[in-house]
Amino acid sequence: MRMLLKARLDTQKGSELIESGRMGELLESLLQRLQPEAAYFTPDRGHRSCLMVFDMQDSSQLVALSEPFFNEMGAEVTVQPAMNVDDVKRGLASLKG
Repeated sequence: MRMLLKARLDTQKGSELIESGRMGELLESLLQRLQPEAAYFTPDRGHRSCLMVFDMQDSSQLVALSEPFFNEMGAEVTVQPAMNVDDVKRGLASLKG
C-alpha cells in the first residue's frame, strides 16, 4: 500500500547530525530502506522535515522504517495511507452501481 511518511526532526539532534557529518549517511540509509517513489525535504513549523511516499507491503515494516527517525533524529513521525490520481479514479469508479 502506498504510504506517506512525514518526519519532523528535533532541531538539536538534527544540528548534531549535520555537525558530525552523519545526516547525509543516515538519510541515504533511510532512502535505501524505504525506496520511496518521492522524497521531499522542507522546513515545517520551524523544524527540518521530510515527506516520503513509499510502498509498504506489510504493517510490520512500520517498526523498522520509523525507528531510525525516532532514535537517531528525535523525530515526530506520522504515517498514513496515500493515493495518487489513478488510485482516486479507481476508487470513484468503484462507487458507480
